[in-house]
Amino acid sequence: MNLLSQTFADRLAARASAVEAMLNAILTETPLEGETARPAHLLSAMRHGVLNGGKRFRPFLVLESAALFGFDGNAAMRVAAALECLHCYSLVHDDLPAMDDDDLRRGRPTVHVAYDDATAILAGDALLTLAFDLIADPQTDLPADRRADLVLLLARAAGIGGMVGGQVLDIAAETKTPDEAGIITLQAMKTGALLRFACEAGAVIAGAGTDDRTRLRQYGEKIGLAFQLADDLLDLTADTATLGKAAGKDAGRGKGTLPALHGEAWTRKRLGELVSEAESLLEPFGERAAILKEAARFVANRDK
Repeated sequence: MNLLSQTFADRLAARASAVEAMLNAILTETPLEGETARPAHLLSAMRHGVLNGGKRFRPFLVLESAALFGFDGNAAMRVAAALECLHCYSLVHDDLPAMDDDDLRRGRPTVHVAYDDATAILAGDALLTLAFDLIADPQTDLPADRRADLVLLLARAAGIGGMVGGQVLDIAAETKTPDEAGIITLQAMKTGALLRFACEAGAVIAGAGTDDRTRLRQYGEKIGLAFQLADDLLDLTADTATLGKAAGKDAGRGKGTLPALHGEAWTRKRLGELVSEAESLLEPFGERAAILKEAARFVANRDK
């Protein structure tokens, strides 16, 4: 197992802190132009669902992928914050009684527990909408065609053919276990699509060429598969206190996962292969890609 450098750990923590500060500044009571008012109860629930710690790994990938091409401006931070808003909306909705029915998220009561079901639904809706607001807003200082590309990429990653569609497949898997190909498709949509977006988005933000965009997208696909494999392995092997959310959910619901299908040894071997494949995709970038290579190892070796 590769140990992560202190440089990576510090960078991940610093990026998370910066994203948290951006989200805190965005989620204020002051209406934007075109808004009438921001209801305090709704805003409070949105802040509960977003400002609750976490590694902020998806926005980290946006920022580091942009930095790979020399871009480190405020626009990247706004896109990173937008992705985190969308990711958090999905968690708020996933936790609802009609979905995964979870009481804990990142060690705190979920939004529907802290508030109520209706407020959680609306908070998620508002976070989803806010994500596209942030990217489309001219304050995200990018050429209009790049902002349009990002909006389209995120919509495709998050919608019917991406995360939401993957969630539907995940619900169906509770009653009919998919085969291996079906599990891989489900995971690529439910989890992998947003990670793929995070990596390609950095290239788009920086105005990188088609070949570089493709390479970053493929890297995102590899670590997306690794992320879900590691998540499923943790669901089998970790406890609730470590995870900050309920452990053993998939086994309890009878969902098929690759670790359940092949066992722990196979899963760890496959994780190693995915890390190697992800690192190989980054070879043309040389030392500039060191942080992203460590990010691949982080995904595979995390313990929560």
